[in-house]
Amino acid sequence: MTRSSALRRPPALPPSVPAGELGTAVGRERRRGRGSSSNASGRYEPLARIAFDDGWQNLDELPPFKTSVTVDATRKIITRNDSPDLSFDRSINPYRGCEHGCVYCFARPTHAYLGLSPGLDFESRLFMKPNAPELLERELSAPSYLPKVIAIGTNTDPYQPIERRYKIMRGILEVLERAGHPVGIVTKSALVLRDIDILARMARRDLVKVAISVTTLDAKLARVMEPRASTPPRRLEALRQLVRAGVPTSTLVAPIIPAINDAEIERILEAVAETGVRSAGYVLLRLPLELRDLFKEWLTENFPDRVQHVFKLIRETRGGKDYDSTWGKRMTGSGPIAWMIGRRFEVACERLGFNLTSVQTTTAHFRPPQPTSEQLSLFAS
Repeated sequence: MTRSSALRRPPALPPSVPAGELGTAVGRERRRGRGSSSNASGRYEPLARIAFDDGWQNLDELPPFKTSVTVDATRKIITRNDSPDLSFDRSINPYRGCEHGCVYCFARPTHAYLGLSPGLDFESRLFMKPNAPELLERELSAPSYLPKVIAIGTNTDPYQPIERRYKIMRGILEVLERAGHPVGIVTKSALVLRDIDILARMARRDLVKVAISVTTLDAKLARVMEPRASTPPRRLEALRQLVRAGVPTSTLVAPIIPAINDAEIERILEAVAETGVRSAGYVLLRLPLELRDLFKEWLTENFPDRVQHVFKLIRETRGGKDYDSTWGKRMTGSGPIAWMIGRRFEVACERLGFNLTSVQTTTAHFRPPQPTSEQLSLFAS
């Protein structure tokens, strides 16, 4: 029979010991179509559970990881932040976890707050907020609320595959459109085109801007790095259609990973320029908390000959560490390698005519909504 052993959680792993070496690696067949290769317990758990075969060879009979969706009974939907290197102070996340399975996703460690693994659990055990539109309507109607751009997609993707079924993002956009509230959207999914009717109307009132990330043009690399996200050609086509619809659109070359996709910077920007987009940004790979070991496992499995070289370059952009969370540095890194990447990006943008103007949204149209559950005023005319 197959057993699961509960052990006291060991101290944090040193950089040279991937989590999979503790027995948390999962066979390829069980995780087909997923980005992570392991499912180690989150950092707050007192026990680490390790699957092992006791001699009956039944590990092969374990079921594959299937996506499950649980209702997140949140009572507030707008999240605030005071980060000095973010351009927004409020955001909305319709979902927790993301089925896209991008191995590099810096949001993975947040699943530890739920008692789950930032590995395979993050991309298979998802949480949705079905009452997000109603909560948003209520929060926007508060007398003390002051409108500013709400960012959506800065943590997990609002247009991940389960959005096709639940349509929470569309409901949020409907509320924002009625209220005349500005929004900025980041996604890597062509599903954003489903809502192009709302986005086009909001664009005519300067209420929206959309960014689609294009990490690589290599179909094989995209498949192993972002297994359930839209393919590169579909993202480029989504950019093209948004531009045609008059929606202010930009692209993100994110993340840039030294010795993996950094050679594509210029080609990606050239392909994006052909869609009509003229605004672009980039983010250097970030490896906070559990993400370091997950990324190392992925490298070992897919690019075993590059593991040491990639991490050497990463450390050269992070002051000798695997990650530096210092404000002002965490997005772009520091040092000669980071400078070279940034300069290449800038030169390509200058050559292609990117970032010559900036898109500004407005709060001039904002009108606090009247939630349907709110009692009508006795003095209403």
